[in-house]
Amino acid sequence: MLRLLALLVSLGLMASAQKPVYWLLWFDTEDFVEPTSDDAALELARGLSQRGIRATFKVVGEKARVLEQRGRTDVLRALAAHDIGYHTNFHSVHPAPAEYLSQMGLLDGAAEFARRERAGFDDVERIFGVTPSCFGQPGSSWGPQANLALREWGVRVYMDDGGQVGLNQQPFWFGGMLYVFNLGQHTVRAGLDDPSKLEDAKHRFDAAVASARQQEGVVQTYYHPTEWAATKFWDAVNFAHGANPERSAWQRPPLRTSESRRQAYRIFFEFVDHVRATPGIRIVTARELPSLFEPRDQAAPLATARRLAESLDTRDGFSAADQLLTLLGLPPQHVDGPLRRVATTDTRAEIPRAVFERAKADAAAFVRKNGRLPDQIWTGAQAVSLPDFAATLAADTGSGDVQVRAGRLEFERHIGKDAARLYNWLIHPEGFAPESLLEMARLQAWTLKPARIAATRTARRGE
Repeated sequence: MLRLLALLVSLGLMASAQKPVYWLLWFDTEDFVEPTSDDAALELARGLSQRGIRATFKVVGEKARVLEQRGRTDVLRALAAHDIGYHTNFHSVHPAPAEYLSQMGLLDGAAEFARRERAGFDDVERIFGVTPSCFGQPGSSWGPQANLALREWGVRVYMDDGGQVGLNQQPFWFGGMLYVFNLGQHTVRAGLDDPSKLEDAKHRFDAAVASARQQEGVVQTYYHPTEWAATKFWDAVNFAHGANPERSAWQRPPLRTSESRRQAYRIFFEFVDHVRATPGIRIVTARELPSLFEPRDQAAPLATARRLAESLDTRDGFSAADQLLTLLGLPPQHVDGPLRRVATTDTRAEIPRAVFERAKADAAAFVRKNGRLPDQIWTGAQAVSLPDFAATLAADTGSGDVQVRAGRLEFERHIGKDAARLYNWLIHPEGFAPESLLEMARLQAWTLKPARIAATRTARRGE
């Protein structure tokens, strides 16, 4: 008996010491064309609530308004029992976000995003009585300008999927937002049309959990309520390849049969039951995420910042921008990346000490004034590019003339390289390949760094 008791205690201690894995379940709640999708959202929300699970429903502004107009208070109440995020104002009605953002820079793009999308955000907030917890783009229509507007609105989490930016297949900070994006193998969902493939989905989920557990990480699953209603997406029927018919000409998508719909629910809820029975799983919403992770802004140690002389990269949990702020003697804060890529025009191998100190002070003043990194740092009538300046500053000994170093932009490897593939969404016009958005993402990658689970969360595991 004593041996059995010792074994049970040992197993209990092993379980308590096991790192938890956080599971996010979210739904892009977007179909404002097909009324059957309203019932799907209701069924999903109620079924999850009965199981004690709170998901995040990212709601399109027009979807919220249509639910209100149809008098679907039952759907609104059921969704409100969960977490509410935001998913643009009109989703696939052209121009989609990447389409209009591709013609703009960082600042004017942020203003245009706010002009087009704020009305939907406000309506979702009004109808559900809560500020949306997160944002995600429609399809692959992503643009980094959205980060600036979302921060102004008090949104802290960017939660979606895509390949434009990613870091270690886990959450990361980018553009001042906590990103759950490009999780790779840690994004798992069960197909809804073939029960024979459900066991494979469970195995893939278990493998994702085992991988994420190594770092106390995150696994996500996402769907669209319309997947339980129709056999083809509502927007594919109406807005494919740049089509933009008048509302009076919108077509309803082909619907599932009753049996197909029931089967889809059975598969989904069996998958969900498997997830919630997984040891160590903690089911969280987007609204809870910021409290799980360490604060966005922390001072990089000087020793870490000095390594910018070798290469410009995220390291030891700090972004290149964090490291540069330390070298400039500025407090930890979020700053955006530069607006454009500028080459060094100062051809001197060494910069006089007094000139460099003035340039350093000017760079710090620019950051304090504008809340972003400068494109270049002036050394008189000529200038040094931001990467070269960062590498030079990191290598500076503090005495004598300053030898100019070339900065190596290693953090840019975390940005996607094939715009045609990354933006190959059925709704975008054929051939749409906005390289400008990927270039802007590279410029903003100065802000990229991993999101680390807060030490206080780790400590609570042993309580």
